[in-house]
Amino acid sequence: MAEQEDLKEKTVRGVAWSFVERFSVQGVTFILELIIARLVGPDNFGLIAMLAIFMSVSQVFIDGGFSSALIQRQERTEADFSTVFYINIGISLVLYLLLFACAPLIATFFNQPILAPVTRVYSLNLVVNSLVAVNKTKLTIAVDFKTQSKISFFSAFLSGALGVVLAYLGWGVWAIVWQTLACAALNVVLSFYYVRWFPRSRFSSASFHRLFSYGSKLLVANLISSVYAKIYDVVVGKKFSANRLGLYSRADKFNQFASSNISGILQRVSFPVLSRIQDDDTRLLNAYRKYLQMSALVVFPLIMGLCGIARPLIEILLGQEWMGCVPLLQILSFAYLWDCVVIVNLNLIYVKGHSDYVLRLEIIKKAIAFAILLLSLPFDLFGICLGRVVYSVISFYLNTYYTRKLLNYGFFTQLRELAPLIVLSFLVAALGWLCSWLFENAWLALCSALVACPLAYMGLCRLLHISAFDECCQLALKYLKK
Repeated sequence: MAEQEDLKEKTVRGVAWSFVERFSVQGVTFILELIIARLVGPDNFGLIAMLAIFMSVSQVFIDGGFSSALIQRQERTEADFSTVFYINIGISLVLYLLLFACAPLIATFFNQPILAPVTRVYSLNLVVNSLVAVNKTKLTIAVDFKTQSKISFFSAFLSGALGVVLAYLGWGVWAIVWQTLACAALNVVLSFYYVRWFPRSRFSSASFHRLFSYGSKLLVANLISSVYAKIYDVVVGKKFSANRLGLYSRADKFNQFASSNISGILQRVSFPVLSRIQDDDTRLLNAYRKYLQMSALVVFPLIMGLCGIARPLIEILLGQEWMGCVPLLQILSFAYLWDCVVIVNLNLIYVKGHSDYVLRLEIIKKAIAFAILLLSLPFDLFGICLGRVVYSVISFYLNTYYTRKLLNYGFFTQLRELAPLIVLSFLVAALGWLCSWLFENAWLALCSALVACPLAYMGLCRLLHISAFDECCQLALKYLKK
């Protein structure tokens, strides 16, 4: 019983500080990015989006699944941490040199000459980020998101302020490049200051083989997933233009802010916490169901509310120049609606140590995803976005095949339990759209929706006795009293 309370305490504390870290950092970053976006326009954001696939794939190679292997493994040695540190740095240097050499080819592919020098500077982030990967892993293992929040907030704030100044001075795409690099450098300095961990052992081949047996499958799975996530930027940038890629990328970022942050909070808190009870299926299933429902409780209305208020939101935050991303944002909302459920389901498979299942899933899912992308290409950007909606539902279904196999908690059981939240979230979207339709003035439409939607949602949750909502309220009150 004491152990169960300790688990709940760690979860509440971890979620609270992870929430602070994510939304203080992402909130500051998001606001500063909006200011930079207004100053530099869609074209310059499109240029950075063209490099996203190269950076994302490189980052997967640097991590190689070793961070997840360290978290999942219960018996870790100093040699394990030091070995991962050396691997990260070595791979990052190789990848940087490769991108440096290929920069002219990347610029030629997208027919954007400026991408050659931009790639060579921007990809320095890989080397810088590799220095703090182990420090972040140690904080995650300790469920210490309070320290992470300090590091991330100050890095984001100071680098974002630099980006705004450079954008105002007319640096264009270079404002984004130097802002990102400054953020990475500040992360390094602050991480070593707070964590004070440095490698104390030499590279250990025994540690490498022990961690690689679990991490290698995640490496391939994450690689496939990263290519898929960023292939849209490549396709849109190549087939259309930097301007349209900028619109698509910004629409995607809005949905990511609402969905991926909440999902990421629960994923990184639940992974180390649930890993401690990975062999107790009864406790694991109960905890896992709560994570799933609480994630949906917050993400579903945020995503659908965003869909409803897209028009006044974009008009106020970005201006008329960005209004082309409104319909894209609304369609993508239906894809991101399922994103949190997909992530939580996948997280359970990580916890149970089945990286082979994760790899198998990624191969099957992404084969289907690439087929959908090819079929949707003739239908312009709207068709591509609709294709992502179709894939998100398929991904949800396929992930639950293994959750049913592991804990007898499959697709239809989850859908039935989440149905009330889905219905309430669609009502939030309808209310947001109604406010946008009733008031032509963007400020009036947005303010009325921001008041009406959350009040209506929380009121209905209370009236219908939604268990996840009641438990969240109890946990929040208990934590605030402390």
